[in-house]
Amino acid sequence: MATPPVTAEPAWSASELGDDPHRDPEKAARVQRMFASIAARYDLNNRLHSFGLDQSWRRRAVRAAAPIEGARVLDVACGTGDLSLAFARAGAGEVIGVDFTEPMLEIARKKAAKHARFASALRFQFGDATALEFPDASFDRVSIAFGIRNVSQPAKAVREFHRVLKPCGRLVVLEFDEPRMPVVRQLARFYTRTIMPMTATFIARDRSGAYRYLPRSVETFLDRDSLATLLEQCGFRIVTQQVLSAGVAVITTAEAQSAGAVARI
Repeated sequence: MATPPVTAEPAWSASELGDDPHRDPEKAARVQRMFASIAARYDLNNRLHSFGLDQSWRRRAVRAAAPIEGARVLDVACGTGDLSLAFARAGAGEVIGVDFTEPMLEIARKKAAKHARFASALRFQFGDATALEFPDASFDRVSIAFGIRNVSQPAKAVREFHRVLKPCGRLVVLEFDEPRMPVVRQLARFYTRTIMPMTATFIARDRSGAYRYLPRSVETFLDRDSLATLLEQCGFRIVTQQVLSAGVAVITTAEAQSAGAVARI
């Protein structure tokens, strides 16, 4: 396996992560630099540090978006393309994966090329979640997995998801959350704050601060209830929230309502 690139300048310093990283005015640039740094070992770290659960979570997200057969799907913040490929496997007619980190997209395109059976349904392109370059009401499904937390302006992105969805189209958001059982939450925090940053950083040979940003970004982001409220304010009706792995992650499924239901927040 090729040696991943090592960034000369960290995307996140300890002092920047001491506060709320979501309030950092340079968050978008930092996140982009961070993912470019860890792209080569991103999948390996995901599999190892989720104990293989990340793929099953994505499959459940696809099921939450059902029916999929023949649907046109937009997978935002697609990263290396795992969720996009899962939608294609489930029978989607077309899946467009959008991300704003080219090294991640390069890996996604290579994956698609290795799966000839699904390659014709897959397309990956550079794009910004807060300014999607697609016409109104052009998708049956929109998904974002572990990405809404990394967007600089989540509300703006959610309004864009609503805009590009057809009426009654479904949005599926798979995102980390903090477990609500105190013992489980403390164990999860110990793992994500202490063990995972050391091992993941070593595997990725990362100097960007990515694996210290991860737990801090989860702790300071919207919890599942606040995320549901945001979606409702942006014109969605919540269909369901599925709690995964004792609350480590949550799938929020929502339905797009009429354009007049969108609150400008």
